Amino acid sequence: MEQTNTLTKIQEAAAYIRSKYAAKPEIGLILGSGLGVIADLVEQAVVIHYEDIPHFPVSTVEGHAGELLLGTIEGRHVLLMKGRFHMYEGYGVETVSFPVRVMKELGVDKLLVTNAAGGINTSYVAGDLMLIKDHINFTARNPLIGPNLNELGVRFPDMSEAYSKRMREVAKAVAAEQGVKLQEGVYIGLLGPSYETPAEIRMMRTLGADAVGMSTVAEVIVARHAGIEVLGFSCISNMAAGILDQPLSHAEVMETTERVKQTFLKLILGVIPKV
Repeated sequence: MEQTNTLTKIQEAAAYIRSKYAAKPEIGLILGSGLGVIADLVEQAVVIHYEDIPHFPVSTVEGHAGELLLGTIEGRHVLLMKGRFHMYEGYGVETVSFPVRVMKELGVDKLLVTNAAGGINTSYVAGDLMLIKDHINFTARNPLIGPNLNELGVRFPDMSEAYSKRMREVAKAVAAEQGVKLQEGVYIGLLGPSYETPAEIRMMRTLGADAVGMSTVAEVIVARHAGIEVLGFSCISNMAAGILDQPLSHAEVMETTERVKQTFLKLILGVIPKV
């Protein structure tokens, strides 16, 4: 019964969005803290508020607008989430990843995720852009737990290429053309909302993580389960706890993303027509 209910919810949300925008989106974008400015790239945008979409949660975090935009970027039909959902807001892992299911139902087969992250790799500096090559799920949550819906994907999805190698090569080529310094590393996702302690950051560096954040992982797991190809970017908005002798704040995250937004916009604009 619950499985039927989940499918119905996905279909009802997709039907509502389709009623507002008839064209089939091929690329989905999920934007992180302070990165909603990418929405400015969408041409002839149809804006839908999350609260108007059946079964959609609502974002409660500063820097996350809570709007779905549909339109074109460089001639490609896109569906863009301006503001995402986080488990630290009290949402279950299935709720956080629900929009990705809706994207798939609408026809999206490529997903571009962005986030603001703390730099763990000591060669990084605030303001760097990092191409995500892999992730570590440190949330102790997985959106696929429970009965598997075969209509949505296989029981045991392969995660050996969570972030598309093909799309990463495109992003690196575009960054090189534009003269943009692009780091490439491993993102580790935690529940939050408290920032990590210096001891936790030392542990994560030992585990092989280059950047840390509180999102992305659940969305990417569901995308791969659905057969969607994923490309991910982290904006290194601050250095993680203990690296610099200073406290961490959300204000710093917003300030840094504001500073690098033009570089980021140009990179996304270059990548979308080529993926």
